Amino acid sequence: MIARIFALLLLWPTLVSAQGFAGLGTQADGFSVPAPGYVFDFPKDHGPHPDFRIEWWYLTANLEGADGMPYGVQWTLFRSALAPETKDGWQDPQIWFAHAAVTTPSTHLVAERIARGGIGQAGVTAQPFEAWIDDWYMKGPSFEDMRLTARGTDFAYDLDLSATGPLVFHGDNGFSVKSAQGQASYYYSQPYFAVTGTLSLPDGSVDVTGRAWLDREWSSQPLADNQSGWDWFSLSFDSGDKLMGFLLRQDDGTAFSSATWIAPDGTTTAYPDGAFAAQPLAMHNVAGRTVPTRWAVQLPDRNVDVTVSALNPDAWMGLSIPYWEGPVTIAGSHSGRGYLEMTGYE
Repeated sequence: MIARIFALLLLWPTLVSAQGFAGLGTQADGFSVPAPGYVFDFPKDHGPHPDFRIEWWYLTANLEGADGMPYGVQWTLFRSALAPETKDGWQDPQIWFAHAAVTTPSTHLVAERIARGGIGQAGVTAQPFEAWIDDWYMKGPSFEDMRLTARGTDFAYDLDLSATGPLVFHGDNGFSVKSAQGQASYYYSQPYFAVTGTLSLPDGSVDVTGRAWLDREWSSQPLADNQSGWDWFSLSFDSGDKLMGFLLRQDDGTAFSSATWIAPDGTTTAYPDGAFAAQPLAMHNVAGRTVPTRWAVQLPDRNVDVTVSALNPDAWMGLSIPYWEGPVTIAGSHSGRGYLEMTGYE
């Protein structure tokens, strides 16, 4: 155990330097890069792609207790490669780390796990699906039917996920462009999970129900060298429509944008740079940073003009790679709930 921890501590500064959010714009020599026209292969593509540098299985959930109290849950497993290959044991260059959080209007509880590939401590298998790190896991007989668990020092959760709609693909059939220079990722989502389960919190256990959104994305250089972070929105409207949109902030103060409109039946419409807009309305000081926690969001082609507000402005993920992530409420032309992630504010 001591040797394992020591090895990870030696590797972690390199990983954070190379794979911190701004570092995702660095060159990725030797790794595969996304290209248009990729034909997804399921269930295989639910599993890992070790020839790419960075990959994640990223779930966020908007939940509610029996008394109507809102909760947010995050579960993310990241794979980050030091080289585009896999090996047995400690020679494996794949690094795994995971983040978990529970957010309420007044608290934000977080935990982190770090693991080295090749020794069974973490990994993903496609069928039956299982993503795990230590005793955290998301697994089930298929990608559409899973159980999700995680625990920290002051919280835990145990949730059942059941997909009620299809997978959706962002950009050009899953080829998601991230910059004017052409950086891109492969990106699809399962935004239709129905959720039931239990949160274990400092004040006791809470039975919850709600909806979850799972993002799958992999790339090797998803940012351009002039981009420092992103503001990502996943919005589920009471009408049944959904909207994914992001801004990638650039050094000159402008941003590259992209969006996907998801109809209730899963039909998608992709929107290019400039069609989706988001402007900060209120800033909040948290953990020594100033971050926007209330936004004006517009997608004029769909008559979307809403205010997106953080359920808890203090939802800062103060982990090895720090960022803001938390549930949001939606008001204006559309109502609903969603999630907001903001990186590059470290």
